[in-house]
Amino acid sequence: MNRTATASTPAAVRHAPGAWGTVRRAFHPELTLLRTMTPYLGAGLGFGIVLMKSEVVSWYRIQEMFRFQSFHMYGVIGSAVVVAMVSVWLLRRFGVRALDGSEITVSDKDRTWPRYILGGTAFGLGWGLVGACPGPMLALVGAGAATFGVAVIAAIFGTYAYGRVRSRLPH
Repeated sequence: MNRTATASTPAAVRHAPGAWGTVRRAFHPELTLLRTMTPYLGAGLGFGIVLMKSEVVSWYRIQEMFRFQSFHMYGVIGSAVVVAMVSVWLLRRFGVRALDGSEITVSDKDRTWPRYILGGTAFGLGWGLVGACPGPMLALVGAGAATFGVAVIAAIFGTYAYGRVRSRLPH
C-alpha cells in the first residue's frame, strides 16, 4: 500500500521513501534539537576523553605543577598557548570567515591590570585548593569522581554570585 500525503494528513507527519516503499515518520522538534546538539555533545565527550587520557585532570599532576615538580602541565598549557597563537595568526593571515560569512575578529582587551591580577589570583587559588579547573571538574564528575560534584556546585554558586554583584564591580 503506497501511503502519500493528503490534505487530511497532519502537518507534523512526513513521508520518506525507503527500501520497501514509503515510510511514515513523525516530525519531532526534540529530534531536531538533538541532531543540532549532537556534534557539540560529541566534541565535549571527545574533549573529556582527551583530558582524562592526558592526565590533565589528575589532582596529582596539578599538585606537581604547583610544587614545580613536573613539566607535564606546563607543557600542556604552553602547547595550548602556542596552538592558539598560531591559529589566530592563520585566521588573520588568510582572512578566514565564519560559517555564516561574517568576519572573525579578536578584539583588543582593556589594559586594566588590577582586574586581571585579582581574577587570576582568585582562579588560581580555587584551582589549587580544589585541584581542578572548571572544565576538568565536569570531566572528573563524568568519570565517576563524585566528590568533585561539590566543587561543580560551588562553581555554579560562584558564577551566580558574580552575576548578582557584577554591576557593582569595576570593569
